[in-house]
Amino acid sequence: MKIISVRENPEYKNQIIAYLQRSWSRVLPQLYSDCIDHCIDSPNPLPQWYILEKDGKFIGCAGLITNDFISRMDLYPWLAALFIDEEYRGNCYAQLLIEKIKSDAQKASFNKLYLSTDHIGFYEKYGWTYIGNGYHPWGDQSRIYEILL
Repeated sequence: MKIISVRENPEYKNQIIAYLQRSWSRVLPQLYSDCIDHCIDSPNPLPQWYILEKDGKFIGCAGLITNDFISRMDLYPWLAALFIDEEYRGNCYAQLLIEKIKSDAQKASFNKLYLSTDHIGFYEKYGWTYIGNGYHPWGDQSRIYEILL
């Protein structure tokens, strides 16, 4: 099991973009290619994008970003686009990505991390606390969670 940072391993860029586009197919494909292209050489600690690899196969992904298309722009950074392939769910693999992102956020001098989701019960078991709702530009709302680092 290995977590690959696209910033630390830019040779994986095209594979990581393709995986994110497949995993989050409802998002415009250009979004991930543009974001990842520009994160590699960014002088800022954010954004960061990660892939979880098991036995040579990508099985999950996540990002550490400044805002997850949500109204609470006063809160950052955000864990975003957390995804584990369906056949690998139930093995706590998401926790591996969450811990890596928490560690990198802490190294970048952040003391909290946020996420937005519609899931209830999943993130709470990993120590996240619900703090309210936020609103997306397309009219939906999501639950906002935070965790101390």
